[in-house]
Amino acid sequence: MPIESGSCAAARQAKQKRKSHSLSIRRTNSSEQERAGLQRDMLEGQDSKLPSSVRNTLLELFGQIEREFENLYIENLELRREIDTLNERLAAEGQTIDGAELSKGQLKTKASHSTSQLSQKLKTTYKASTSKIVSSFKTTTSRAICQLVKEYVGHRDGIWDVSVAKTQPVVLGTASAVNSIKFHPTEQVALTASGDQTAHIWRYIVQLPTPQPTADCNQVSGEDEIEFSDKDEPDGDGDGSSDCPTIRVPLTSLKSHQGVVIAADWLVGGKQAVTASWDRTANLYDVETSELVHSLTGHDQELTHCCTHPTQRLVVTSSRDTTFRLWDFRDPSIHSVNVFQGHTDTVTSAVFTVGDNVVSGSDDRTVKVWDLKNMRSPIATIRTDSAVNRINVCVGQRIIALPHDNRQVRLFDMSGVRLARLPRSNRQGHRRMVCCSAWSEDHPICNLFTCGFDRQAIGWNINIPALLQEK
Repeated sequence: MPIESGSCAAARQAKQKRKSHSLSIRRTNSSEQERAGLQRDMLEGQDSKLPSSVRNTLLELFGQIEREFENLYIENLELRREIDTLNERLAAEGQTIDGAELSKGQLKTKASHSTSQLSQKLKTTYKASTSKIVSSFKTTTSRAICQLVKEYVGHRDGIWDVSVAKTQPVVLGTASAVNSIKFHPTEQVALTASGDQTAHIWRYIVQLPTPQPTADCNQVSGEDEIEFSDKDEPDGDGDGSSDCPTIRVPLTSLKSHQGVVIAADWLVGGKQAVTASWDRTANLYDVETSELVHSLTGHDQELTHCCTHPTQRLVVTSSRDTTFRLWDFRDPSIHSVNVFQGHTDTVTSAVFTVGDNVVSGSDDRTVKVWDLKNMRSPIATIRTDSAVNRINVCVGQRIIALPHDNRQVRLFDMSGVRLARLPRSNRQGHRRMVCCSAWSEDHPICNLFTCGFDRQAIGWNINIPALLQEK
């Protein structure tokens, strides 16, 4: 009669355990419908002021929680059995290895090492399961608080920048063939930065279209409805802007860079503008005369962004040399500069808040909040799972919007606490890298705009009071 080896017996035992484990899960799944029905009956029997839709959502969430913990409990039992089996195997091997008995210290060391590995597996499984539960709550909350309102299409290439005018009527600007766009603080004028080594200032006049009478939908046949929707659907290959006026001649051009101008912004008051270039310099110009006032040198590699303070004559520039620099022009006779090193990769952008803070984002997947009065170390650090692009801070509520390479947009407060993630699926949200974000406190419907390489800009409505209350 053949004798079953120890390894074969262990394999057979493990197979039986896996079989029993699958059977237990199968039994669990078969009873889910009965349990859900029982929960609904119990909830319907209670006197509740919650709407039925909210109650059903809560039931589904708690059902998911129960299933996650039940699966986690089953996995923990299986891992404990594996620990016991491994300890028994180690004890048996300790009597036969090399014909000599292992000392108790060696056996204890070997067993503790295996036990620690399985304990780590237990912790990893627990964290993964609980993170799924937490993410289910956050996803539901984000969908209720952050809603997609409108998609803006028409560009034939990726959109690098988005900006919202501060004057009336509120205008949304997107930059595709150029690298950035910023609106003048008080006039209908826009500043753009381009790859042709220049920045341009444009004057625009917005004429709101006359409202057209709304057709009676009840008198439109089904066939006509299909033709109407097809006509309104934007053509991905078309221009999408045939009805929009075209401005071909700028008010003025700002020339002096020897490389791509990657960004530009207005200083407070709008009489001066600053540009950032791949030639490793930033330039300060007088808008009326187009003359170069200062050339800001010092960065070791190409600049990636520049930003101005909303109320003071301060400029911050970021670069691929992993630093950002603060330039102070409050004293007309002299300007000072401070260099800040806090990242390990390209600083993609650094922006001011209304107060005394600077927020910097980097390809090292971190965002850091700095105090202008003491910038030796950040007061908050946000660690993410993807490179961060051009960030923007909501002026009134001090909420940071982080656009990522992985198509996500996340919202954080100034202390580094995550508030929400904008909804994204196959039907809504960006489908490629998100390049930039811009808050607006003047738009009647949307208060956050994002743009990306999918050639569209998206307007979002963020319920900020509810968002802060969830915090």
